[in-house]
Amino acid sequence: MTTTARHQDPGTAPPGKGLRAGTVGLLGSVALGLSSVAPAYSIAVTLGFVTVVAQTAAPAALLLGFVPVLLTAYAFRELNREMPDCGTTFVWTTRAFGPFAGWLAGGWVVQCATLIAMTALARVGAGYLLGLLGLDTLAGHSLAVTGTAVLLLAVVTLVARRGLQLAASVQYALLGLQLLALLAFGVAALSRDGAATPSLAWFDPFAFDGFGPFAEAVLLCLFIYWGWDALITVNEETTDSTRTPGRAAVLSTVILLATYLFTAVAAISYAGAGDTGSGLGNPDNAADVLAALAPSVLGEVLAKVVQLAVCVSAVSALLTCTVGSSRSTLSMGAHQALPRRFTRIHPRFGTPSFGTVFFGAATALLLTLLTLVSADFLGDAILSVGLLIALYYGVTGLACAWHFRRSLRGSVRDLMLKGLMPLAGGLMMIAAFARTAYDMVDPSYGSTSFGGIGGVFLLGAGSIALGALVTLVVAIRFPRFFREGRSAVAELTVKDS
Repeated sequence: MTTTARHQDPGTAPPGKGLRAGTVGLLGSVALGLSSVAPAYSIAVTLGFVTVVAQTAAPAALLLGFVPVLLTAYAFRELNREMPDCGTTFVWTTRAFGPFAGWLAGGWVVQCATLIAMTALARVGAGYLLGLLGLDTLAGHSLAVTGTAVLLLAVVTLVARRGLQLAASVQYALLGLQLLALLAFGVAALSRDGAATPSLAWFDPFAFDGFGPFAEAVLLCLFIYWGWDALITVNEETTDSTRTPGRAAVLSTVILLATYLFTAVAAISYAGAGDTGSGLGNPDNAADVLAALAPSVLGEVLAKVVQLAVCVSAVSALLTCTVGSSRSTLSMGAHQALPRRFTRIHPRFGTPSFGTVFFGAATALLLTLLTLVSADFLGDAILSVGLLIALYYGVTGLACAWHFRRSLRGSVRDLMLKGLMPLAGGLMMIAAFARTAYDMVDPSYGSTSFGGIGGVFLLGAGSIALGALVTLVVAIRFPRFFREGRSAVAELTVKDS
């Protein structure tokens, strides 16, 4: 049984969209933000590729990739202070640039990126789970992995639907295991006989062999940080919704930086950046550096703990994505940009019941379809997410600078935090988008190509182009939002806050 946010009983339901205010504090928000990035999984599958490109300058790449992410986090913080709406980028972009830009860049692009990422997370979590259970044969069977991933999606959807407090509590345990596993790996690697002493040269931003490797390494690092913004989507359920989510966003990105730098330095100290043997630059190790190094660093038994950490990392990110996506579409429904069924709130759990189940089912369906089409096609779909990430992060940074443009002379703080920093972050992200698109056109980028054009580019750019067409169709279905988008969003945001 469900009810809509509009028709909640005012005597029992909180104001706004029907979400339960004050459910999560700063610590819970940070946990959700960190979990959505899947730190153990992200560093495991990205560090090797960064090292292949940057060699021992991989820590420098992590630092440089962090700069536009931090600047974008400040844009999210300032916009959330002004408009604490669970629709986040959708609402902010609509206020700044109008309903068409808001629906496409803040709605469609964000949800496409999240949906594709959720298919990857479900598949990775399922594969690691089967391996941990000793079912190696099944772990190598595509249909078995897909079936297990669908079961994981069902469990995650159930937890997300039961409420934010339960989801946050589960995330504490899952995140704690990840951070402890990475800490144990790092300490053990640094203390091993023969481990090199960390060098400041590893952090030299001028150590790259030309602009190409520099850009490629930094772009890889954008993916490793992506996902923290999911915590902003629960802003209407946090204590002090105008301040807590923004503080949590900045804090979570800084914690991620420290975690990644420590792990990268430890791994390079132990294994080096060479392209043979156990070196991180060895292409055979690049796909999962923790799986390649953990047995020799920690021993076979403790290596299983690291493997478990990567598994729960993927599952915890899957959970946070489900929580965040359902709240984004709740906001779009409340602003009459999606069907009203997306505003249905469970009367007992206070969660977007329809939206939560919708995203769980949509992810299961997409994963099944991509698996049936081709494993290569699924891999390229996952690679295309980088294009979508850079686009909506960039638009959010630009939206912040544009929205606050008339108040930037009020103080140095306003000029820096509301104007120059978000603008710089937005331009960096747009530049990353352009560079990524350029690289993806190459037919050798990824595993598929069509007509001499890389399949990754066609999937990424194609999803954006499809979104533009869908936006035109949706404008006919929901004329009020596209006619009064800015004023309607502003009115409802003020009422909710």
